[in-house]
Amino acid sequence: MKKKVLIEEELYKKIAISDLILFGIHSITSANRECRFATLVHKCFELFPKVFCLSGYSKWPDTRKLDRPLRSLRDQNLITGNPKSMFSLTKKGRKRALEVANLFRQKKLL
Repeated sequence: MKKKVLIEEELYKKIAISDLILFGIHSITSANRECRFATLVHKCFELFPKVFCLSGYSKWPDTRKLDRPLRSLRDQNLITGNPKSMFSLTKKGRKRALEVANLFRQKKLL
């Protein structure tokens, strides 16, 4: 069984939501899994619950928090796909996701 990753709340709350989403996509695809919208919502909420929770209901994810950032990431050519299919990182997106992963590994604050 794979070890659950715990990222400190004080660290991830200082990172842009779009970078957290890129990291979520990277986490899913690097495990050789398809990154469907529901999977991405679950992964982002699992990794970053305080950012992706439904306002007033901390035990539930809020899918709306992914909508605009996903469109923006696609417009910036960092991801491909859409909620009806799957998401994947472009070369540029993968580079940024690895930079975010490195921040988490080193526990550096932005």
